[in-house]
Amino acid sequence: MLEHGGGLRLAAAQRGIPLDEWLDLSTGINPDSWPVPEVPAATWSRLPEDDDGLEQAARLYYNAEAILPVAGSQAAIQALPALRSSCNVGVLTPGYAEHAHAWQRAGHRVSALAVEAIEMALSQLDVLVIINPNNPTGAGFSVEQLLRWHQQLADRGGWLVVDEAFIDVTPEQSLTLYSTRTGLIVLRSLGKFFGLAGARLGFVCAQAELLAQLKSLLGPWTINAPTRWLAKAALVDTHWQQATRKRLCNDAVRLYDLLAQYELEPDGGCALFQWVKTPQATFIYENFAASGVLIRLFSNTSSLRFGLPGSESDWQRLTLALMKLTEAQVETGHEIKTLMVEAGA
Repeated sequence: MLEHGGGLRLAAAQRGIPLDEWLDLSTGINPDSWPVPEVPAATWSRLPEDDDGLEQAARLYYNAEAILPVAGSQAAIQALPALRSSCNVGVLTPGYAEHAHAWQRAGHRVSALAVEAIEMALSQLDVLVIINPNNPTGAGFSVEQLLRWHQQLADRGGWLVVDEAFIDVTPEQSLTLYSTRTGLIVLRSLGKFFGLAGARLGFVCAQAELLAQLKSLLGPWTINAPTRWLAKAALVDTHWQQATRKRLCNDAVRLYDLLAQYELEPDGGCALFQWVKTPQATFIYENFAASGVLIRLFSNTSSLRFGLPGSESDWQRLTLALMKLTEAQVETGHEIKTLMVEAGA
């Protein structure tokens, strides 16, 4: 099992800090989630039904002609490699590690590609996997560039798989409108923007024929009835969506400015998180954890991902953690600028 953000119980046990005393900024999930109303009792006593209106609501929200609900986009990530025979797959790096893991486990030949290496490698690939905006760097790709890459792959029977888990704040950058094109597969998630990660619901947008293959592989009743009910309600709540996009954009700027104020100016990010690359990533991570603030550490790139605080008290707590970090840096000689010079940054 790969490591992910959100391991709050483990962090609490390791550091002896009660679970309810932590501030979890490790996941990039909207901390002010869609307000879930009381779920009708009948949804618990009936098998899920495909004609309950969820697919229709999802097609409208995602602007996609054909769509398949899945048990979180992770379910599709794990299943899609089984729909192709062994081939050459390029996966964006750094990025969500489950993509490469799934293709490798299915017997495909996987190459980890930095953004600047994609153009050179494209002619040798059968499948290209992109995260847009990227997790954890926040790097974005234009619709025009992605469609150009898709066409080059599709011309020889290849696929472009685009994971858009964090794109809801900027829907104009999505490829879902084009997802009926042969060889284009777009993954969406209810967990990040709507803050409903516990519902385990995602969507695959692609040609109907491919979706039928994927549905057959996954089997019946992959999404429970209560989740289908609440997801439909969330997808049609346009008032909440519009207000939330505006709030998240403002909070993203606030988080950027706060980190920069304490010499942790982000190297990337999007509306739901900020990414900081620093030679003292482990030191910062441990210092925050000692204060009961959980952020995401990426040891292989010596970087950190900061999710958004929710309440005003959470913002104040993050500010206090940054102040304590500054004090600890002075006491231990871990000043950021000094380390960056030593590392040649």
